[in-house]
Amino acid sequence: MRERLFGGWRLLSWRWCDAAGEVDSPLGDDPVGQLMYDSSGTVSAQLARRNQPRFEDDDWRRATAEEKKAAWSGYFAYFGTYTVDEDAREVIHHVEGSSFPNLVGTEQRRSCTFAENRLTLAAETPWGRVTIVWEKFCANSTAGF
Repeated sequence: MRERLFGGWRLLSWRWCDAAGEVDSPLGDDPVGQLMYDSSGTVSAQLARRNQPRFEDDDWRRATAEEKKAAWSGYFAYFGTYTVDEDAREVIHHVEGSSFPNLVGTEQRRSCTFAENRLTLAAETPWGRVTIVWEKFCANSTAGF
């Protein structure tokens, strides 16, 4: 399973379903993103709303509160290391840094399902079942990022 994770993955969808059965796509129906796993145990995930509005000023330090709010709610990222639990069919992301600070220092367990060139990661969370579908786009597995 670990070797199948190696390389780069392109985001196809990110959805969650709450206890009432309501489905939400936090970054819209056509998000963009990349998930990278390397053989040294490093993981990096970047997920974003497609076609986010640009800031008025090209200097990000001059962004308005509204621009910052829109940008933050349209982008989700984290990085760290990962381990694999083959018996449970899970990958565990050990988060070192994140756009959502509450994830830093946590272990994020995700069930893994492979189908041809697709990877589905799923987890039960406090707000419902999260399902993220990825498609392999880069098979380089031996070097770090």
